[in-house]
Amino acid sequence: MLRACVIDFGGSWDVHPPLAEFSYNNIYHSSIRCAPFEALYGRKCSSPVLHVEIGEGSLIGPELVLETTYKVVLIKEKLKAAKDHQKSYADKRHKPLKFEVGDQALLRVSLWKGVVHFRKKDEIKVDKTLCFVEEPVEIMDREIKKLKRRKIMLVKVRWNSKCGPKFTWEHEDQMRIKNPQLFVDRVVEPAS
Repeated sequence: MLRACVIDFGGSWDVHPPLAEFSYNNIYHSSIRCAPFEALYGRKCSSPVLHVEIGEGSLIGPELVLETTYKVVLIKEKLKAAKDHQKSYADKRHKPLKFEVGDQALLRVSLWKGVVHFRKKDEIKVDKTLCFVEEPVEIMDREIKKLKRRKIMLVKVRWNSKCGPKFTWEHEDQMRIKNPQLFVDRVVEPAS
């Protein structure tokens, strides 16, 4: 609204906030079904553009309290009607969630301290020092890296990691020395 005032009237923006506030307080709001000024004071605002004298109708005593109470109740009813309308709109589009035993569901856990990972008991192996040992599980693939004068044999290794399966390319000769058990069971042909 402020941008529209600046574009329409031009010049500096610092003279326009009172105009923007005036127009905001005097336009119709669908949530309360009237202008905020009219809801607060019980009458339409007399615009400085077309100033028309409105008769003095002062309320005093119990009449003022009754009139104010009536306006508050009216606004509450209009806000409740708007809220109910929005609720009925949301209820039409909302589908109830039904779960059965065996269904997979996303578990949302807010972190209180640090990072927490949920795993099955069987997946984590702990050594005597109570540290997670990341070790190679199997050889997935082989590849020959050709350089100008020599060839390097590489193997793709699957590791059991804290974060789930992890794959890396390693030198075959180093893996044979460190983990000979990986090369006994399975023979993997090099990819061309």
